[in-house]
Amino acid sequence: MSRFKKLTHTIWWCEYHIVWCPKYRYRIMHGKIKEEVESCIRSQSVQMTSEVMELNIQVDHIHMIALIPPKLSVSEYMGRVKGKTALRLFTVFRDLRRMKYWGNHFWAPGYCVGTVGLDEEKIRKYVKYQEEQELKQEELRFGK
Repeated sequence: MSRFKKLTHTIWWCEYHIVWCPKYRYRIMHGKIKEEVESCIRSQSVQMTSEVMELNIQVDHIHMIALIPPKLSVSEYMGRVKGKTALRLFTVFRDLRRMKYWGNHFWAPGYCVGTVGLDEEKIRKYVKYQEEQELKQEELRFGK
């Protein structure tokens, strides 16, 4: 069986490494907020016929590897994921909207995206274990 996906007139494998963060990179994504963000990302991806391969939600940013079909642009995908998760978070966690620094925006503008190519396994490991490495670096920096 081929690893490629099929559309009517296309055989494809478009895998992207995407990173984005909350407004002002606030350290807010933990507990229930983290669970809600993950749930929203996964459900929106399914609705857009995309697939989340790896997802690592840290307190101040998200790393994700996603399969996005060529009929859907990465900017369309991210616009919908960021928009729908923000709306959902402001609905479920009403206190977020009341904080003066949020306004109507949960996410910082923009994101970082790269295609996953020959180094797929290295990037997967990086996404999977990135949080571990950051914690080790914080321990060294702050001497915990």
